[in-house]
Amino acid sequence: MIPVDVMRALASERRLLILEWLKDPVAHFPPQTDGDLVEDGVCSVFIATKLGLTQPSATGHLKILERAGLVRARRVRQWVFYRRDEERIAQIKRSLESDL
Repeated sequence: MIPVDVMRALASERRLLILEWLKDPVAHFPPQTDGDLVEDGVCSVFIATKLGLTQPSATGHLKILERAGLVRARRVRQWVFYRRDEERIAQIKRSLESDL
């Protein structure tokens, strides 16, 4: 059974966009000074800008994705970088296939 927090996280068009962008961060975001887009993830500032949201609003979406286990956060200096948790996403996909 899929946890409710995962279903809530996937119920937002913006959060689905974030997951899509993070699947190929090099194609969707500019190079970063303090972290590697693939290894460290994407800075929340870039995600907020791409979404057209304030930093706190974007952070709220990212926290929901993080609580659901869909993304992982990593702090580098004063910045927080996010990347997909591919193992967890694969596990959720398998659960969806077996539950439906």
